Amino acid sequence: MGTMDPEATLHPDACYLALKARDARFDGCFFTAVTSTGIYCRPVCRVRTPRRENCRFFRHAAQAESAGFRPCLRCRPELAPQSLAWSTQDASSILAHQAARWLDNPEAWGDAQPSVEQLAARLGVSDRHVRRIFETHFGVSPVQYLQTRRLLTAKQLLADTDLPITHVALASGFASVRRFNAAFLEHYRLNPTQLRREGPRRPARGITIRLAYRPPYDVQAMLGFFAKRAIAGVELADPAAGTLARTLSIETGGRSQGGWLAAQFEPERHQVALRVSDSLRDVLPLVIHRLRAALDLDADPRAINGVLHASFPQGDALRVPGCLSGYELAVRAVLGQQVTVAAARTLARRLVERFGEPIETPIAGLARLFPEPAALARAGGDALGQLGIVKQRQAAILAIAQAVAGNRLLLHGGADVQATVEALRQLPGIGDWTAQYIAMRALRWPDAFPAGDVALHKALGVQGRSNAARAAESASQAWRPWRSYAVIRAWAAGRAGLEEPATDSDPSMTSWIADRVRNDKERPWDRRHP
Repeated sequence: MGTMDPEATLHPDACYLALKARDARFDGCFFTAVTSTGIYCRPVCRVRTPRRENCRFFRHAAQAESAGFRPCLRCRPELAPQSLAWSTQDASSILAHQAARWLDNPEAWGDAQPSVEQLAARLGVSDRHVRRIFETHFGVSPVQYLQTRRLLTAKQLLADTDLPITHVALASGFASVRRFNAAFLEHYRLNPTQLRREGPRRPARGITIRLAYRPPYDVQAMLGFFAKRAIAGVELADPAAGTLARTLSIETGGRSQGGWLAAQFEPERHQVALRVSDSLRDVLPLVIHRLRAALDLDADPRAINGVLHASFPQGDALRVPGCLSGYELAVRAVLGQQVTVAAARTLARRLVERFGEPIETPIAGLARLFPEPAALARAGGDALGQLGIVKQRQAAILAIAQAVAGNRLLLHGGADVQATVEALRQLPGIGDWTAQYIAMRALRWPDAFPAGDVALHKALGVQGRSNAARAAESASQAWRPWRSYAVIRAWAAGRAGLEEPATDSDPSMTSWIADRVRNDKERPWDRRHP
């Protein structure tokens, strides 16, 4: 079976120019392997630029490792943003990239270990076909790709934490320490303990790691979004300081682990310094994955702007705000239906005070966890009604909590998007707008599109038409596969012409993005602009 040349889809001379400029926009888009040293690096590596004839360029780290190169210990390829651009024109490419997306997502498999057989079953194709398309598009097998992802995760944990080797091995997805040590020695020609010869530098409390992203990135807009919606006791965001902190509970292996995290943007380095409580050390790879999704750190502005810049030239640095818990996001989306941001925040605060567990943190202002699904699933409508939540919202919240607690509804980036959106629509009080909003932020679907959104109609100039939703849907075809980003930009561009609620005015674009949670079950005369 023929396979793709790993370097065939890159332009080596262009890659070398980006390498010489140390251009962070290309971080994670390709890796440079140096034949004279046997090392591969990110384009932003600060070592002396190698000679052109000694350079080979690979689109994926797994390709470089398959060719016999080891990761650089200075620029650390495991920190690079992921790069999984996809095309709506190529079905096999979509299939291959969806397979890679699932392999990259630790939540996609629950407590099970991913395998080619499971991957093929999820994609609805044969094992042989999965291997064929993967090798065609990535130049490596699914097993090699997954092995590289596990090794790079382990490398980051070894370099940035003092987790025991056993914890690192299991957290990275290896079945045993023996297999981990053997794979590490085979690929990197190092024993895992050799990365710890100087010991990690740790703050007084918590584990600190670094996460990279590609510029441009509007940090003020992203953190302004979270600050506007911050629930007292659960989260804090300061756009001016570039910080985000919150409590978090993660369920894995049948038990919940609560803790806190604090993120600090470092724009000059295009990085986020993340500090995580020791109580979350066993699920650290999952915390890292969730924060990358919440802050949209893996977005590739070049690919997105190539499609959207002509229509929205002012939005090149905007990202789609995600979440750290899809279940929490769904509940908050329901609380925000037909009310202002301030009112939704008040309802969420009451919910947390009534049903959220207390937690000790070293961060002033963080003292509670968002209510667990099981806690809300047991709550009656009367208890929610006492908080000021109307009956329609009560039914929706209880339905979401019960479905998530019973594992009938998965709300993360590894879930089947179409099936999940349809399942959401079947719940009481959840219409297409809310389902698409959840797909955009919780499922991390880049092509979500709430065609019935009134504010979007105004931004696109189709408001008032009898077929406004159809016209918006038609106009959106030019923005595939990045319609989620187009929605954010359309709202930002059209905001100046929108009449805003007097009780919720805010000069920043991010003050009203999440207000657009609407559903098609509400009465037309009750619709407010989002």
